Amino acid sequence: MTQTMPIGVGGSNAATELAKLSDMTTGVQPISAAEFQARICKAQQLMKVNNIAATYINAGTNLYYFTGTKWYASERMVGAIIPQEGDLVYITPYFEVNTLNQYMVIKGKINGWQEHESPYQLFIDTLKTMAIDSGSIAIDESTAFFIADGINQCAKKSQSSYQLIDAKAITAGCRSVKSAHEIALLQQAKDMTITVHKAVGKILYQGISTQEVTDFINQAHIKVGAPAGSYFCIVLFGEDSSYPHGVKTPKALSLNDIVLIDTGCQVEGYNSDITRTYVFGQANERQREMWLAEKNAQLSAFAAAQLGAPCGDVDVAARSYLASLDMGPDYQTPGCPHRTGHGIGLDIHEWPYLVRSDQTPLAVGMCFSNEPMLVIPNEFGIRLEDHFYMTATGAKWFTEPSYSIDDPFGLMQE
Repeated sequence: MTQTMPIGVGGSNAATELAKLSDMTTGVQPISAAEFQARICKAQQLMKVNNIAATYINAGTNLYYFTGTKWYASERMVGAIIPQEGDLVYITPYFEVNTLNQYMVIKGKINGWQEHESPYQLFIDTLKTMAIDSGSIAIDESTAFFIADGINQCAKKSQSSYQLIDAKAITAGCRSVKSAHEIALLQQAKDMTITVHKAVGKILYQGISTQEVTDFINQAHIKVGAPAGSYFCIVLFGEDSSYPHGVKTPKALSLNDIVLIDTGCQVEGYNSDITRTYVFGQANERQREMWLAEKNAQLSAFAAAQLGAPCGDVDVAARSYLASLDMGPDYQTPGCPHRTGHGIGLDIHEWPYLVRSDQTPLAVGMCFSNEPMLVIPNEFGIRLEDHFYMTATGAKWFTEPSYSIDDPFGLMQE
C-alpha cells in the first residue's frame, strides 16, 4: 500500500495529544548561589587577564547569569558593577531598592538614584567609592547606547581617566562555555520541545491555520513543564516556508504542502530551539531531493565541528556541500541565505556563531544550533535544526536529527 502521509503526521486532534503530555521537569535543579558566585570569580579572573578595573552588567540575561537577579532592561538604569577584586555593587532607581532586594541571589550593596538624579553620575561616584579611580571599565555589550553614552559623558565632565570598552571578553568569555549543569538544563528544554514537535505533527489536517498550530504548541509546552509556554513559534506552510522567519499573512495548510515548524521553550531561563520540516501528504521528487540535501548539509556541518577548529569551519562545511550540488554559492538562493548556526544558552542567539567570519576555536562546553536552511524561492524552504555541544571527545547532539522525510520524528526507530 502506498504511504500517503509521513509517519507521525495527521490522524489525531489537539485534545487527544494534549492529554498524553505531562510535566517533564520533575527533578530540575535551578542554578545555585554557589554557581553564580563561581561565575563572578571567573569574570574577575578574566578581568585581571584583560587588565579591566570593573565590569558593568546591565539588566537582562547577563545580570541574571552572574548574579541570579532577574530584571528586564528599561529606560531606567539597573545593573551591577563587578570590580576586579572585591564584592559587586548594584545600581537601581531608589524606589526599586526594596524590590531588587527580593530578586537578588548574590547579595550586594545597592546604590539608589532618585528620579531627578543622574544614574550615570551615580555610576562614576560608585566607582570612586570602590577605589576605582582610573582604568578600563567594561560595559555589558547589551547595554543600551543611552546608558553607555551617559556614563561616558559623566566621566568626561568629572575629568575621570576611565576608558570604556566592550565587556564581551568577560561576558562571552564566561557564557560561551557551559557548565555540566547548564548543559543539563539545555538538554531538558530540548527534550521538551522535541516531544511537542512529535505531538503537533499528529494534529495537522487540511485547512488548519498557523494560529491554531501555534496555540497548540504553546499549550503543549505548558503541559510538558514550561510555565510561560513557547518562547517563540514559527509555523509555515507551502511556499511560505521559503521565508525563513515567516510572512505577513500566512496560508492555511493544503495537501502536499511543506510544513516548517520552528519553536522552543525555556527551563530555568535556558532555551530550546528546534525546527522540523516535512510534507503534509505525499512528498514529490523535488521535495525529497531538497530535504535530503538539507539533511546532508546539517550532517556536514556536524562532522566539521572539531575541538580547536574555528567556528567558521562548520559554516564553510555546510556551504561547501551545498555548492557541490550547484546551490548557492555563499548566501545566494537556491541555497542557504544565513549562517549555519548560533550559540545558545540564556539567550536564544548568543556567541559564538557558526558563521565563516567567526574564528573562535571550538571548545568543550560550547553549545550551538545546526540549521543550514535551504531556501528555494517561489517554491518552499527546508530547515532542519538540532543542537549540539562540544565534549572532550567531540560534538554531541542534544537531539537526534530528523530521520527521513517519510519518518521525520524517527518514530519507526524508537
